[in-house]
Amino acid sequence: MTMLTFLGTGGGRFVTLMQERSTGGIYLEDKVKVHIDPGPGALHALKRNRIDPTQTDCIAVSHCHPDHYANAEVLIEGMSFGKKGRAGALFAPRSVITGSEKVGPAISRYHQGKLREIVVAKPFDRFRLGDLEMMATPAVHSDPDCIGMRFVTTNGDVSYVADTEMREEVIEAHKGARVLVLATTRPLRSRIPFHLSTEDAARFASVIRPELCVLTHLGRRFLRESPKKQAEWVKARTGVETVAARDDMKVTMGPRVEVLYMTKPGSYVIKGAHKHRQEAVCPDREKGPPMAEPPPPQVGGPA
Repeated sequence: MTMLTFLGTGGGRFVTLMQERSTGGIYLEDKVKVHIDPGPGALHALKRNRIDPTQTDCIAVSHCHPDHYANAEVLIEGMSFGKKGRAGALFAPRSVITGSEKVGPAISRYHQGKLREIVVAKPFDRFRLGDLEMMATPAVHSDPDCIGMRFVTTNGDVSYVADTEMREEVIEAHKGARVLVLATTRPLRSRIPFHLSTEDAARFASVIRPELCVLTHLGRRFLRESPKKQAEWVKARTGVETVAARDDMKVTMGPRVEVLYMTKPGSYVIKGAHKHRQEAVCPDREKGPPMAEPPPPQVGGPA
């Protein structure tokens, strides 16, 4: 079984600063273990979810903004804890590892020296970790080195679209994914540069047709305007099963894709089992009145 644990579902400077949601990233387990975008709150979330950070095999960082990398260095120390020599891998773009003209680096030379392998990833670069294959995908963000990620797991592909503007070449890189995770910082009618909005999420879902679409990295305004309603809007528009992630939520991939919500540490309740993508059509799509088109999105305001 392949499992994703959402250690944090917040994003943007305000949510990160106030920790209205954790910003601890995503933990992927598929024989090997990868911690994706471990921002502030990652350590507390790992403990809350009873995940041992010393068993992590790879840290994957999409770009050099602190809500995506802030806890990475201490987690690198965790990967090498109690081990002789270097241990673990880092998969990240140039800005995170060596720095660029605008930002970085995010990882000190000391911590890089603890790693067994460092991959300076550009779009379409591939890296194999045991049976798991990772591929960097394009992104259009204020950190020009930003990447998304695609994971070829034993139970199908998981795509993680990090902070980016919606572009057709970004969508194209994620076609065929079984689970699509979108960093959707902005709600309807509030698009800003370099970030996805709910309208953009619907475009991704309608083209890629995953079995499950997950909205995460939610900004302050998104949280104020009902994440559940934003997800329902995407599902109604596309027929693709869509959820707005919650902190400590899990997605499991086997014969079925299932969403589990934590009720208390170590205890989960299943939201539902989502069928194969050809059958993943909203049952009420033909029954209710069509949703109105939103007015043209306005540009402006912080995430």
